[in-house]
Amino acid sequence: MRIEHIAIWVADLEGMRAFYERYFNAVSGEKYHNATKQFTSYFLSFTDGARLEIMHKPTIVAASDNALDTGFIHFAMSLGSKEQVHVLTEKLRADGFTIAGELRTTGDGYYESVVLDPEGNQIEITI
Repeated sequence: MRIEHIAIWVADLEGMRAFYERYFNAVSGEKYHNATKQFTSYFLSFTDGARLEIMHKPTIVAASDNALDTGFIHFAMSLGSKEQVHVLTEKLRADGFTIAGELRTTGDGYYESVVLDPEGNQIEITI
């Protein structure tokens, strides 16, 4: 069994699609639009593993800024090497994105950093 996809609500559907395509080599499927429900979405595929569905609906309100609320907190993207984790982290930093967790080896053995996407979702970048 595997996770097929994870979905997140976004305010800027096109901007978020572009972010994941640029920095994580996502390949976007066709835009889905349900006019009756005022709902749009894209499925983003990566080289391996689960897909990410980014969804927009004008009536969805922003979540709390408190990262310690229960529920979804982050997802992790595996890049394959320590060097790739370092390179992408520094590219995101240089491009003005917030590095919420600096490069480090965690107590459970992961080499990672944590970056916030344009809408504040936490992404662990790991080997």
